[in-house]
Amino acid sequence: MRPALLRQILDTEFHSTLEGHHTPVMLWGPPGVGKSQMVAQVGERHGVPVIDIRLSQMEPSDLRGIPFRNGERVDWAPPAMLPDAARHGERGLLFLDEINAAPPSVSAAAYQLILDRRLGDYRVPDGWAIFAAGNRQGDRGVTYSMPAPLANRFSHFEVEVHLDDWVAWAYAHGIDERVIAFLRFRPELLFDFDPAHNPVAFPSPRSWEFAHRALQKFAGQPSLLAGTLQACVGPAAGVELHAFVQNLDKLPDLDAIVRGEAVPVPTETDLQYAVASALVGHAIRARGSDEAATVYGRILDYAARFPSREMGVMLVSDMHRAIGEELFAVPEFEAWANAIADVMLFD
Repeated sequence: MRPALLRQILDTEFHSTLEGHHTPVMLWGPPGVGKSQMVAQVGERHGVPVIDIRLSQMEPSDLRGIPFRNGERVDWAPPAMLPDAARHGERGLLFLDEINAAPPSVSAAAYQLILDRRLGDYRVPDGWAIFAAGNRQGDRGVTYSMPAPLANRFSHFEVEVHLDDWVAWAYAHGIDERVIAFLRFRPELLFDFDPAHNPVAFPSPRSWEFAHRALQKFAGQPSLLAGTLQACVGPAAGVELHAFVQNLDKLPDLDAIVRGEAVPVPTETDLQYAVASALVGHAIRARGSDEAATVYGRILDYAARFPSREMGVMLVSDMHRAIGEELFAVPEFEAWANAIADVMLFD
């Protein structure tokens, strides 16, 4: 399932804790697709804490707690890492990451916690949701086959890599527009992992963020940039990204486009992707300013001039995801939409 839909499911499951309908959720997927980040973002959106527990690093006794004598009997002191309403708040997320990397003896200790929301006398606060994540067995990670009793305690979703969702996330988090443009140009490289070859560095949503960081650090050091990009996303993708970035000196004057000047559209497809991504970045930076509507209108005018109308649709779609419904209020939007109506409706 694509990330945009999974975010809605996780939000709903979080809200459902107050209604007594919550079902623990297990996210499956290869390394680097953003499973952990999706859970962290749920906590950010709702302003609640996320307690991340790695069962793979624990012994069964770590989860149950420490026994202590209480008069003529032995009680258990639950570990401080488990959610406590007094210390952590009435609402939050308990996240069991890499759960299928835990030995069976440890995962067995978690059965009661996950399904019954308790361990001995300890109880998970009612307002806390339980999420988990893990790699699939074929992904060359350290995993155990999930026991049927544990698997039956979750609803299961597989995280799909989806370019539009990643692009929306990338614009929202300030990822370098050159990386976004490159992946629009080469979408198959957003995730390219072959577990049979067991690569060390490979393209994934996580490693493209590393490539973004490399561009910020080494763009002014040409002798180092190519190697650092390859170190992030692998040799083949790194070489391609470096060549793409080096070719961007042929870009037209983007500020002139935003000023409304008659700037020719590049004939090269890779440069068209680069222009489109850069103009979305201009729209995001203009949002909330007095000139926002003017900037949006001039970008819409330029989008209508692409030889391929699909390229203009991509630009405007990305801009809409980034700035929202206010784009529809710009007078130029109606003219643009009428010009490409057949593409939007039938392609």
